[in-house]
Amino acid sequence: MYQALYRKWRPRTFSEVVGQTHITDTLQYQVAEGRTGHAYLFTGTRGTGKTTCARILAKAINCLSPVEGAPCNCCEACRGIDSGNLLDITELDAASNNGVDHVRALREEAVYTPAVLKKRVYIIDEVHMLSTAAFNALLKILEEPPEHLVFILATTELHKVPATILSRCQRFTFKRILPRDMERQLMQIAQAEQIDLAPDGAEILARMANGALRDALSLLDQCRSIQGRLDSRAVLDVLGLAGSIQTAQLMRCILQRSPADALMLFDQLYRGGKDVGALLGELSDLARDLTILKAAPEGGSALLSGLYDRSSLEQLGKAESLSRLLYLTDVLQQYTARLSDSLQPRTEAELCLMKLCDEALCGDLSGLIARMDRMEQAMAQGAAPAAQKQKARPSVQQEIPREEPSVPVYDEPERPPLPEEPPLPDEIPIYMQDPDPIQPSAPQPIAPPSFVSQTSASEAPADRDDRLWGNLLDQYKGRLPMHHRVFLNMASGTLTGDTLTVRCKDKFVQESLDNATVLEVLQEVTSAAVGRTIYVDLAVGEIGSAAPTHPKAVPVSQPEPVPQQSPPREDPPAPSHDKLDELIAQGSQLDHFKIK
Repeated sequence: MYQALYRKWRPRTFSEVVGQTHITDTLQYQVAEGRTGHAYLFTGTRGTGKTTCARILAKAINCLSPVEGAPCNCCEACRGIDSGNLLDITELDAASNNGVDHVRALREEAVYTPAVLKKRVYIIDEVHMLSTAAFNALLKILEEPPEHLVFILATTELHKVPATILSRCQRFTFKRILPRDMERQLMQIAQAEQIDLAPDGAEILARMANGALRDALSLLDQCRSIQGRLDSRAVLDVLGLAGSIQTAQLMRCILQRSPADALMLFDQLYRGGKDVGALLGELSDLARDLTILKAAPEGGSALLSGLYDRSSLEQLGKAESLSRLLYLTDVLQQYTARLSDSLQPRTEAELCLMKLCDEALCGDLSGLIARMDRMEQAMAQGAAPAAQKQKARPSVQQEIPREEPSVPVYDEPERPPLPEEPPLPDEIPIYMQDPDPIQPSAPQPIAPPSFVSQTSASEAPADRDDRLWGNLLDQYKGRLPMHHRVFLNMASGTLTGDTLTVRCKDKFVQESLDNATVLEVLQEVTSAAVGRTIYVDLAVGEIGSAAPTHPKAVPVSQPEPVPQQSPPREDPPAPSHDKLDELIAQGSQLDHFKIK
């Protein structure tokens, strides 16, 4: 009858146990010195040798001719224990015998002396599954055990064992078996079983076992059925795994935020027979390695799983932030955990890939945080935001190349500014330039005034600019925190003279913008754009609908009258229509008298 490899190659003595020398040496020394305890507690992950060491310890205690504390495996006691025919060695599975009645029955028969062996040994596996009443019943016999009685308890969840039980046992913690020790053991067993196992295939099996030698032997038993050499590719095909190369390629599509490429590659792996759960597990391990290496670049190499070399991991995740890698690891953990309960594992995995590529699909703050991280990274690298990269609308503060001559030349000399117009700056921004300037009919030799009238500036249509707000909106937002940018979308502005009137949607928007931070940014950016000092005025409603409710502009006093210079020649004013009619009527009357 065929016997599984993990049962056939179960260690029979302390020297055959792999990777637990810190425990086997101590137990062997206690047996050799005759100072064995009455209660032991073995704890650790699955497949690390807890039950195996319990059986070896039971043989060593009752061996008729031990060899330096180790069982000889030749005497009648050792052969009887290996065959399981002796009733003095009792193995109890606490997962199925966890009631108080089972422990009471055990306690009643434990008082009897052993029939054949030196001591009666009870091996209780998964002891953490016992009920509270069963633990209380076991506690009494652990406090005052007979001389011929030894308890060996084994558990994978130490935190569920009561402290009263822990304090009465010698505790031994079993470690995960290292991959190199596991590979060596797999190669020895494969050679003895005449299995053509390649070293790279043994490495894959050791990595997949995750520190449990029993799992590695079970995987080897699964792969031995194929013909030919068991290399890494054959092992991956049998186990339905994607492999490190294809998993890294899929992770690269995710990091590049390309859901189409990720879904297409996943479809190829799925049609090739790859297991969905194993594929997400491999992605989770890779994301975990990337996160560990990003968080601890110096000492994190010892914490890696070993499936990928350090250079490949650094090249794959060098452009990613730690927050994004944490997000990938968290999402993969969530979907891997709930994949077993899903009716459509493929759909579940595809949803996971799409959320990995785009954080905004999660419906929480992950998308907003990722967007802010990308903006901060772009600003740190000196790249301009996407809104300022449009070539159709150049920035206001950029220098606009002008054709020579820079000043338009007219047939007649250029007129000076009128009294109601403000003096023009040295450099006129592009949004204030008139594409079709009107040539004056004749220059007026009037001296330019030194003040700006608030009334005339508001009435002059040439000083009113409705496009300024749209041109400078991106610059306003770039210098404001995010909680202020939202309210700028609910307002519109108009530059009239030296005043920027900001019309808010409602009173709430006006109160939100009415703070020193926003007003200072609006004033500085607008003043720098137009080349003169600009004041900000907040109002509620559409433009021109109501008077400002929160004046911020500095009022301009009425200017003193400027003496007008007498022109060299001034034509008389043209008479109005009423005056012409009156003169025509008088002329008719004179003609009437002359005719008479």
